[in-house]
Amino acid sequence: MSDTAYGAGTPHAPHGEVVVGVDGSDPAVRALDQAAEEARRRDSVLRIVLALPWPDPGSVGFGLDTDRDRPPGEAARVILESAARRVADRHPGLTVALEQTAEPAAAALVRLGRTAALTVVGTRGRGGFAGLLLGSVGLRVAAHTAGPLMVVRGEDAAARRGLLHDKVLLGLEDESDAEAALFAFEEAERRGARLRVLHTWTHPHVPLGEWPASHRHDVAVQARQHKELARFAVSKPAERFPGVAVRVDTAAGHAAAALVEASRAADVVVVGAHRREGRPLGMRLGPVTHAVLHHAHCPVVMVPIV
Repeated sequence: MSDTAYGAGTPHAPHGEVVVGVDGSDPAVRALDQAAEEARRRDSVLRIVLALPWPDPGSVGFGLDTDRDRPPGEAARVILESAARRVADRHPGLTVALEQTAEPAAAALVRLGRTAALTVVGTRGRGGFAGLLLGSVGLRVAAHTAGPLMVVRGEDAAARRGLLHDKVLLGLEDESDAEAALFAFEEAERRGARLRVLHTWTHPHVPLGEWPASHRHDVAVQARQHKELARFAVSKPAERFPGVAVRVDTAAGHAAAALVEASRAADVVVVGAHRREGRPLGMRLGPVTHAVLHHAHCPVVMVPIV
């Protein structure tokens, strides 16, 4: 394992490091660019990690000339140093720590994520339900991370920069998502953005004909109750962050589809993931979290719920 620091002074992470995994691929470069932005917002160290499997010596990424006689370890070092130069060009003064390890990539990112403010991984798919799935490394990290994980979805961050919506989207199930809600408020404050809270719910289906008046009344009552539930669930962080403009929306329907669609008008989506009973080291990636991680139109932050 190697650990090298570049940038301004001695590595210091008052708010925890931002950790990103790279392998020289285009998706990893997008993740690197996003992670550098996140470290800048937090005034934190950016730790760039390259783990097993090390890249093919003939394709080290970053547009560099190939050299198939280069040992794999040297190819890995070239990728890390190229990543550091890319960050330095875009964010002068940001402190960068490089780590090359013989651990499997998912294991290394989970280890570092225990103390990180944020771990960042890329994905090879685009937004929408036709998008490709999150890779196996990202899924393993999502299942075992102890800290917030950002999956960089959507278009290239640089291409999106002029199309930002100044909006953080929080997918809220109920008050048990308090940690995800707190992260969303913090993220909105860091970005100087608005926060939209989206809570979905389902109601009994009437198969034929129009809903009777009594049923319509029941649905209206449920809608008000769910609105109150959502407002109560975010009331405490709202008090802590009075400068964040909050909009609480509720909708009857499928949460996954609603969040994926709403992500078109957001800069980042925040969702919670709960521990699976009897598996303290594993996360329960329910269908909503799973769908958003795979298909959102913008980066997604998954916050573990203890």
